[in-house]
Amino acid sequence: MEQLIYKLKAIRLSGMTRQLDIRLQEAASHELSYLDFLKNLVDDEITIRKDRLLNRRFKQAAFPYVKTIDDFDFSFNPSINKQLIKKLATTAFVAKLENILFIGPPGVGKTHLAVAFGMEAIHKGFTVLYRSIFDITADINRYQNDLMSVFLKPQLLIIDELGMKNLSTQTNEILLEIIHRRYQRASTIIATNRPIEDWGSIFGDNATASAILDRFLENVHFLKINGKSYRLKNTKQKMIDSNT
Repeated sequence: MEQLIYKLKAIRLSGMTRQLDIRLQEAASHELSYLDFLKNLVDDEITIRKDRLLNRRFKQAAFPYVKTIDDFDFSFNPSINKQLIKKLATTAFVAKLENILFIGPPGVGKTHLAVAFGMEAIHKGFTVLYRSIFDITADINRYQNDLMSVFLKPQLLIIDELGMKNLSTQTNEILLEIIHRRYQRASTIIATNRPIEDWGSIFGDNATASAILDRFLENVHFLKINGKSYRLKNTKQKMIDSNT
């Protein structure tokens, strides 16, 4: 038994190693055939590997928090197109190399939905990276020569909080290159509180904004969200609870 476990570990079959004792007891008590016993062990290994891959991809995605579509309160802002949200949550848009643009004031759920789409995409087998505009600014100094590979590799890139920070010329150029090189090669979600008409001032250059929009909007799902702030709702509720 110990020698078998050693050999399984040597060929990196840790899922089988972990479940071997349980499967042996199961096989004996249920009088399973050798084939069924082996099948169950192989299933254990596949399950362990899938879980590890999911955990690794969730870690690599760098989501700010865990959110799902089921967590989203559609009733709070009934003007939100629930049918379209549910359709996009299937993440078929990633396979089709399509983009999503969220526009709306702070607190209406843009980040929640973007993260939820990203999490679902990982479950469907896609690679994802979440970066806020603040993260991207820091990444420029952190990754330097490897920056483009970081942003071009994921099948879904989420750029959040565009318009929340004045961008340097260098950041503008890098964003343009990212979107240009992902064009028709991979999907991108952008979430912003600024209307398209303001993008010239966001990037400090109308020509840069036009170049980004020209590529990004060619194959995009546009989601404009208006309504009340979920964050303010939660803050008010906490204040009520603290006074009761």
